[in-house]
Amino acid sequence: MARRKLVIPVVIGAGSFLGTVLYRRRSVRNRTRLDIYFDDGSMVSLAAGSPDADRLMPHADLVLAAAREGA
Repeated sequence: MARRKLVIPVVIGAGSFLGTVLYRRRSVRNRTRLDIYFDDGSMVSLAAGSPDADRLMPHADLVLAAAREGA
């Protein structure tokens, strides 16, 4: 009986932790963003759906496609 009192909370805790990790991986994987780095070391990150990102995303896709062809 004492062993069961120890096993149940451990199983519940492990399941909760695993669920949190899987949820976080899934939500992070679906996020698209555009990171723009400047010569002075600063950076701007634009989330998909913002007007600036939507305008620049086709250009970024072209640059990535050219980089993949060259590699």
